Amino acid sequence: MSKKGKFVLVLSLILFLSLSFSVMAQEDLGLADADRSEILVITGGLWGPPSTWNILLPSQVRGTGGFFYETLFSYNAVKNDYTPWLAESGEWVNESEYVVNLRENVNWTDGEEFNAEDVVFTYQVAKDSEIYYSPIWNWLESVEAEDNYTVRFSFFEPHYAEWNSELYERYIIPEHIWSEIPAEELITRTMKDPVGTGPYTHSDSAQDRMIWRRDDNWWGNDVFGQPKPKFVVDLVNQSNNITMGMLMKGEVDFSNNFIPGIERIKDQFGLITWFEDQPYMLSWNTANMYMNLEREPFDDLEFRRAMGYMVNKQTIVDRVYGGLVRAANPTGLFGESWLDYLDEDVVEEYGFEYDPAQAEKILDEAGYVDADGDGWRDMPDGSPLELEIMVPSGWSDWMEAIRIVANNAQEIGLNINPNFPDSSLFHHKRYNGDFDLIIAHFQTTRSSSPFDYWNGVANSNIYGEEINNGNWGAYDNPELFEKIDQFNMTRDEAEKQKLASEIQKTLLQDMPTVPLWHNGMWGQAMTNNWTNWPTEDNPYGIPVSGGVSGFQMGMVQTLIGIEPVE
Repeated sequence: MSKKGKFVLVLSLILFLSLSFSVMAQEDLGLADADRSEILVITGGLWGPPSTWNILLPSQVRGTGGFFYETLFSYNAVKNDYTPWLAESGEWVNESEYVVNLRENVNWTDGEEFNAEDVVFTYQVAKDSEIYYSPIWNWLESVEAEDNYTVRFSFFEPHYAEWNSELYERYIIPEHIWSEIPAEELITRTMKDPVGTGPYTHSDSAQDRMIWRRDDNWWGNDVFGQPKPKFVVDLVNQSNNITMGMLMKGEVDFSNNFIPGIERIKDQFGLITWFEDQPYMLSWNTANMYMNLEREPFDDLEFRRAMGYMVNKQTIVDRVYGGLVRAANPTGLFGESWLDYLDEDVVEEYGFEYDPAQAEKILDEAGYVDADGDGWRDMPDGSPLELEIMVPSGWSDWMEAIRIVANNAQEIGLNINPNFPDSSLFHHKRYNGDFDLIIAHFQTTRSSSPFDYWNGVANSNIYGEEINNGNWGAYDNPELFEKIDQFNMTRDEAEKQKLASEIQKTLLQDMPTVPLWHNGMWGQAMTNNWTNWPTEDNPYGIPVSGGVSGFQMGMVQTLIGIEPVE
């Protein structure tokens, strides 16, 4: 059977498999009185039944941040542009104080006024109790309300780059509600019908969906415009294949799933993607090959350098992703705000690309040769060299990617075997340094500063019993850590550029990781029910609903800008 015939057969099977779920999903949305032109159906980010709407948990229901609760600013990562949201404005008034002027005439959904006390409380609760953003108090000195609409943040050690992200990542909570919750219940309390300032409220939920209802009294209607969908139905993700079938039948309007083979179905079914052609998707984060520097042979810089030349990144891009991702820049940087600091001269001098002959030359000169004639390279002392590369079981694209890495290794005589433990075991091994090689990305996604990326591949959080904050390979370079911190703590642009070049040079010289590809900001839309989706040519918003800050990076603007099909 031809490749085309196989694809048609697989496509038919996908449509058949999706039928039972999609009919069930459409049978009773709980919206019998609503017209389909008022309903937006999305999927791809809700991986289990809605269980908690607690914004103090990073794992709260998708949309709780952005629909219920809002941030001081919104950030468009494509335009590298901040939009005042709950804030009217904000500025550094001196080197260590940042003043926010809040919008007036903003109310919580229970009618109470939103004001400076809510902002102060949002930060104070993180000082008084241990929650996920409490570490900000390591460098924040005080938060004070100067009047009802003015908040002054004072820092004893201002982290400017981190603060730029904080402005669009921290969801503000109502003081008059949360101050009544006992400290021991702050992260255990279920908040199914919370009081927020956002454009949507909880309408209904079930094991397989979350339904949001538009708040027609939202303060932002007069400032930004009213979101067009009256209801947003977020379906629990079943599988990428089922989602593809539902997209093709027009039952899902927008998906954040990884859908392979888009180039074959895009035009046939009218799928809208950010780019018209490959890679179709914006980049979202960098997948790195982390090497355990506390184990041989990765404690040898020459061996690590060979790893950079060994991997054919383009094969991963083409064979695994069908061109839906980009091969990683050797620095790992991507996106407008990060590439502003890319030093092309440093990349030219110290970067690497797929070159198996160069990899073999480096290994030969470093003594990694086949000493016993069995076809595999050995350690310089003649002992066997057998390594393992690991990703979680079920991550099908990553599993295929490390098979390619293993094949690349075999071509130059290195014995590297893929391993696929379940995700819990994978994470345990990652945190405890029990691996040779892994593919991983730090929690950082596309953001406003390359500090976020650098802090994920090289930081000082490696001296405890576990490593749970990036730098999985235990790369120890205090001088570099200091430079990354300096980048974080300076506003002088010339100094930032100088530090950025030095950071990139050191990382390329020391090779603690090998950046492989930039994972996509998966997003596919249909035009059966909604049109005017954001694209490269019309980037008024970014249709992304994943991550801590996804909704505040352009999803709300997307809901305002799309139009129902008449």
